[in-house]
Amino acid sequence: MVYLVICIVALVVSALTLFSGFGLGTLLMPAFAIFFPIEIAIATTAIVHLANNIFKLALVGKMADFKIVLKFAIPASIMAIAGALLLNYFANIQPITEYHLAGKTFTITIVKLVIAVLLAIFAILELSPRFDKLAFNPRYIPLGGALSGFFGGLSGQQGALRSAFLIRAGLKKESFIGTSVVSVVVVDIARLAVYGVTFFSKNFEILKNQVGLGLITAAILVAFLGSFIGSRLVKKITMRTIQLIVGVLLLLISIALGVGVV
Repeated sequence: MVYLVICIVALVVSALTLFSGFGLGTLLMPAFAIFFPIEIAIATTAIVHLANNIFKLALVGKMADFKIVLKFAIPASIMAIAGALLLNYFANIQPITEYHLAGKTFTITIVKLVIAVLLAIFAILELSPRFDKLAFNPRYIPLGGALSGFFGGLSGQQGALRSAFLIRAGLKKESFIGTSVVSVVVVDIARLAVYGVTFFSKNFEILKNQVGLGLITAAILVAFLGSFIGSRLVKKITMRTIQLIVGVLLLLISIALGVGVV
């Protein structure tokens, strides 16, 4: 069941993210959270996310505008480290409360509540038609990188903000895609460095005992397949459909996290 859920999500979402420029980490992280502690879910998602973007980097990285990459990715990587460290701090705080329902124990923690609120905010943004028009002046690109990187490190949710800031950078479509991919690879490497020291070093046995390493490998391979399938479906799906699917699922997961179900 674990493999089935994770692989289906990785396949479908990696196909969708080819059009949207974001979404893989947004939906794959909650899927991992069903089976792993939330901080491990974020870290394992980052591995899959990085691998998939390195695959894309080989395809479109040469199209990037590296002047924009420097303005965006440097502050993004610094703040990604800050966000990842804050996640580690939240993860070590004792649970707020526990309750019993239907013979099961559910735990509400600070880290779950923080991620739940962030997911709910991003869900509302995705479901709002006004978000399609959200964009920022090019001079705010470093600020956009800092915000995107911080939330990427804290919750894995970085793509929506990244797109909103880069879309007004005066880039051509191909350059926009390449710049986004290079930037996200830089952020993923930065936050994974922190996750490796904090979560993976402490929780490696959790991954090992729950076939997490094999699961991560399977998710990466299926994500590659999803990207390939997505390239064949470009003309058959609208951006609004993708946003609605992502938004609804994010809202449901945020509620589940907030009440301690996952």
